Amino acid sequence: MQTLFLSALAFSVAADAYGSGAAGWDAAYSKARAVLPKLNQTEKVGIATGVGWEGGPCVGNTYPASSINYPSLCLQDSPLGIRFANPVTAFPAGINAGATWDRSLLYARGAAMGEEAKGLGVHVQLGPVAGPLGKNPNGGRNWEGFSVDPYLSGVAMEETIQGMQDSGVQACAKHWLGNEQEHNRDTMSSNIGDRATHELYVWPFMNAVRANVASVMCSYNKLNETWACESDAILNDLMKDELGFSGYIMTDWNAQHTGVNSALAGLDMTMPGSDFNSPPGSIFWGPNLVQAVANGSVPQARVDDMATRILAAWYLLGQDQGYPEVTFSSWNGGKATVDVTGDHATVARTVARDSIVLLKNQEHALPLRQLKSLAIIGQDAIVNSNGPNACGDRGCNNGTLAMGWGSGTSEFPYLVGPLDAMQVQARKDGTNIIESTTDNTTAAASAAAAAETAVVFINADSGEGYITVEGNVGDRNNLDPWHNGNELVKSVAAVNSNVIVVVHSVGPIILETILAQPSVKAVVWAGLPGQESGNALVDVLYGSTSPSGKLPYTIAKQFSDYGAGWNSALDDNYVEDLFIDYRHFDKNGIDPRYEFGYGLSYTNYSYTGLVVSIAATVGASNGRIVPGGAEELFESVGTISVVVENAGEVAGAEVVQLYLGLPDSAPSTPPKQLRGFHKLNLQPGEPGTATFELTRRDLSYWEVQTQKWVVPSGTFTVYVGSSSRDIREDGKFTVT
Repeated sequence: MQTLFLSALAFSVAADAYGSGAAGWDAAYSKARAVLPKLNQTEKVGIATGVGWEGGPCVGNTYPASSINYPSLCLQDSPLGIRFANPVTAFPAGINAGATWDRSLLYARGAAMGEEAKGLGVHVQLGPVAGPLGKNPNGGRNWEGFSVDPYLSGVAMEETIQGMQDSGVQACAKHWLGNEQEHNRDTMSSNIGDRATHELYVWPFMNAVRANVASVMCSYNKLNETWACESDAILNDLMKDELGFSGYIMTDWNAQHTGVNSALAGLDMTMPGSDFNSPPGSIFWGPNLVQAVANGSVPQARVDDMATRILAAWYLLGQDQGYPEVTFSSWNGGKATVDVTGDHATVARTVARDSIVLLKNQEHALPLRQLKSLAIIGQDAIVNSNGPNACGDRGCNNGTLAMGWGSGTSEFPYLVGPLDAMQVQARKDGTNIIESTTDNTTAAASAAAAAETAVVFINADSGEGYITVEGNVGDRNNLDPWHNGNELVKSVAAVNSNVIVVVHSVGPIILETILAQPSVKAVVWAGLPGQESGNALVDVLYGSTSPSGKLPYTIAKQFSDYGAGWNSALDDNYVEDLFIDYRHFDKNGIDPRYEFGYGLSYTNYSYTGLVVSIAATVGASNGRIVPGGAEELFESVGTISVVVENAGEVAGAEVVQLYLGLPDSAPSTPPKQLRGFHKLNLQPGEPGTATFELTRRDLSYWEVQTQKWVVPSGTFTVYVGSSSRDIREDGKFTVT
């Protein structure tokens, strides 16, 4: 108890010393401290305490403080749009946003979501997601995040948060930390080594804090045998001290286990404030926290710090001035009194289109040209006949898949199915569409036999563990296509010599059966595209836009190749260490089917002229902490550039990727790690230069003994290319 008490005071002092050192935080903290004396104890505790499930219009609501005109804060899901409200835009999932590898689109998506949240009166939008990172390829909620790679995930977090917060809503980076599976998520311990914690799972949260994220959500699981929401090590020491986080930490819903211990460990807000099944009030805080301060169990400084952090975030986003009232209720159908969607369908369509990954395109099967006849096969080609929102929180897989299930969803204002959009194009082209929109193999073969070309739609779904869909309790049971997808493709491929397979999926599936069919000429990976699904797909299938998405994870030849997966044990000991996804494949010499960063185009690109300009020496640490971590980690150490030319005949966009291999002096390190990417839009024959600015963090590894990021001495290897395995230019530089 004494250790926790001292730690709580230590981080409060740390917040005073450096916690408000980023743009806007100084002024926000000044305002918060100025009004704090006006609050009585009940109001201070109320700011930190939820009113209970369904106790307000939002999924989370806090108590207002009338003495300073502070409202009941509205906290609302989700990371891809506003849950339980309509009309709102159902954006492509985070995993699709990551597959664009496009900073400007990541920002635009975040900004559009933030505009909708503010317009509805939501103060805190519960996203974006960097945990789960996705170490388990069958993890149920991987699709809510951006990528299994911490660098790509980190950039996506930073751009999304900046977009959201520039629009005026508080972002919430989640789930902190180690929530990598749904099975046993609220009882198991994620036991992660210190180095893997920093280099993989903490890395994208560093970017989130660097982007001045207002709030962070701690996760259900234990982290190294202590509940994440009452772990002094990860709330105080890691998030608030080491990362210099100025905002507040809230629980995931019902993830609080104690009152006093969680307060002392650095928790700042409890959600929803009471158990889902109990009356409005608080199990652990509310009056109990007032009592804990009165009897000396929790210091007054700790409660003051909670309130100050939450108020500062409110002031940081300017929510004290003319912020809209909440215009919907989560509990009565969510009908809002305003339409906040604006022109956001355009953003949704662009993200969906530019996240499509072309995996295979044999004999130039794509783009489709004016065909006489075209078969559209599979239930995934059409919208659920009962409507896209027929199943609560999207807890079914009927019709085309455009988002996973669980709290990370929103209501579709509409859903453009692939068949709908392709029929529009077919009418323009004079193409006869032959439909078989069940997953019946006999009907599929009959339709395919009568057509010049056949497009087969298959999918694979997953989500949050409180919903079970077709025997999958959140996490996927396997990496097979759902609804007998392999057999559906085989039946079509047996009767049609020109087959295109379109995949809507939450993550990787094993494609070996499909790829073994000689008639399968093209495979299009469309992910979870949101409301504009069909329109975005037509843009790529018919060639108005060349595909430019790249895989944000690896697709293996067999499940066991990943060396990871969710487990039913009481604890997960993270035996993969640093070696997840492509790091694991590279270390063990395993050939993937389609590697991380892979994606074809309708054109091709040449790479020339690699230039490496990195400082030969790296200065010493100054010990200063800024948002994101030690200040020197974010200092530039130089640049690497390469010239890329569109050598084909159509316009396209190439994602140029930079990977680094660390010197041998860095122990047990992956052979290469993503450390930069640049998306170039190029006309035929046009050259462009991709320039990567590297920071000290990019060259570093976490040294457990010294508890510091260390730049190893020696020779670094530079790999620049079109994917993690398609390296076009390489070089070296030496650091002493």
